[in-house]
Amino acid sequence: MSTLAPQPFPLPHIDTTRWPDLVRHPSGLKRRVGSRIAERLFRQIVQHLAVRVEYPDGTVRGGAADVPGAPVMILHRPDVFIARLGTDGLIGFGESYMAGDWSAPELGELLAVFAARMGTLVPEPLQRLRAVYVARHPSREKNTTKNTRSNISRHYDLSNDLFERFLDPTMSYSSALFESDRLPGPSVARERTEVAPSPAQAPVFAGLARAQQAKIDRLLDLAGVGEGTRVLEIGTGWGELAVRAAGRGATVRTVTLSTEQQSLARERIAAAGFADAVSVDLLDYRAVDGQYDAIVSVEMIEAVGHEYWRTYFETIDRLLAPGGKVAIQAITMPHDRMLATKQTYTWVHKYIFPGGFLPSTEAILDVTQNHTSLRVVDRLSMGQHYAQTLRLWDEQFAGQSAAITGLGFDSVFQRMWHFYLEYSRAGFLSGYIDVQQILLDREAVPS
Repeated sequence: MSTLAPQPFPLPHIDTTRWPDLVRHPSGLKRRVGSRIAERLFRQIVQHLAVRVEYPDGTVRGGAADVPGAPVMILHRPDVFIARLGTDGLIGFGESYMAGDWSAPELGELLAVFAARMGTLVPEPLQRLRAVYVARHPSREKNTTKNTRSNISRHYDLSNDLFERFLDPTMSYSSALFESDRLPGPSVARERTEVAPSPAQAPVFAGLARAQQAKIDRLLDLAGVGEGTRVLEIGTGWGELAVRAAGRGATVRTVTLSTEQQSLARERIAAAGFADAVSVDLLDYRAVDGQYDAIVSVEMIEAVGHEYWRTYFETIDRLLAPGGKVAIQAITMPHDRMLATKQTYTWVHKYIFPGGFLPSTEAILDVTQNHTSLRVVDRLSMGQHYAQTLRLWDEQFAGQSAAITGLGFDSVFQRMWHFYLEYSRAGFLSGYIDVQQILLDREAVPS
């Protein structure tokens, strides 16, 4: 700990009146007990991290308190921050940022330091109390056929105009694959890792569209999509993959539960001249029928929920025609952390993706091997490409602040979205989470 002259940190001017959970400051016994534990724990944690935590009275804590250029966390309202953290854990950590209790000039870099130590931040004795302390998933957010459409709508039906403000012209809302670092096509039964894009060669935002198309084209290549291929896409997005598959001469059925996405995807597909080759259905993946030569799904498994991973892959297995292939893009997390957090209700669940949960590579291998005829034959890890994709989205989002305000999204929403994008980027920067393109093929049956 060091002490500097007190700094006049300006409190962010944030109107939280439309956000009841931010207006309500924690109180009662849980606050008193939780605050004591949280304050002691927070101080211990930051002392072992390469960060600077600056207080209004000039106190500076952290393992890099005296290191210029270290990631900085500025506590504007330390007492409220600690109270939220002690009462609601990581949900309170995120809400405290939304409310302006703290800020960070380089939010992603700061969060990446925390993310790199995610599994060891809380001492083992306290981790054993997780089930008692942390919130549980609301039953209304379990991804049953009754609930899933509502979960999807809360994120993807926010506003097409909003997403158009920060996505590239392809309207792709998943990790890009930057062309300068593309690797050759797949080979059987091996894992490969993409080289991170060089900062010196990092493309400007205008190049993101090409990187998104490169990502899509690689998936279509994996699945063998070409002239006459019957393609099923689970999770439409805004239609770019369907357009590029149809452009290869394929017939495409793509399904979504977002009415906003369905509407704009149909418009974009028609404008590209493929309305006769592509159908966009508002349909749960579990209700799809037919047989398909290729099944593709981009970052949709994260919305399935761990209780339904078996159903997801069994459905794909049922729909895949003989000789067909499956190509998915999936965000993954370490297996031990997946097991530890399976029942945890998080800030991301509450504010961004209700019902979502990231699988581990081991979970995907286990469910496919034990419950389907599908086998993983190729994986491409490209997590650092997602970090760069998210950085570009966040920069574009910040640059569109006035326009986003004009769409009706207030300053709290914009801080929430900035936190979400940078929180996600931190996960990839630190290596805590990854994104992979995965090829699945049918298990060879002995003749």
